[in-house]
Amino acid sequence: MVGDSAYDTLDWHDHLLAAGVVPVAPYNARNTDDPKDIEYRIEDRIEQHSEDVQLKQPTLDETYNRRNGVERTNESVKDCGLGRAFARGRVHARAQVFLALSLRLVVAITNYERGNNLGSTIITV
Repeated sequence: MVGDSAYDTLDWHDHLLAAGVVPVAPYNARNTDDPKDIEYRIEDRIEQHSEDVQLKQPTLDETYNRRNGVERTNESVKDCGLGRAFARGRVHARAQVFLALSLRLVVAITNYERGNNLGSTIITV
């Protein structure tokens, strides 16, 4: 799971890890008086909960830098006139991601059917 620093919450990370998913989101030090010397929250969670797992910083960086698919999906929501979606909490974020991905799929299928650019976040009329 790749997300920006808004997805840096302990509850979200622990939920994903329990499901076998590695969350890659930049560490957000805004809510602490004692910031950690890490770039991604997962570094701290793995260190605290697992002695057998090692993460490679270049792999985390490469994964995070490929998040343009996430950004394009969020852009699709805005391009379809639905405004900017904000979600607080794991349950709301999961619903937002599901709806955004569903919309992105509808846009891609429609553009494919019309012979338009599949990567576009808008439906060309």
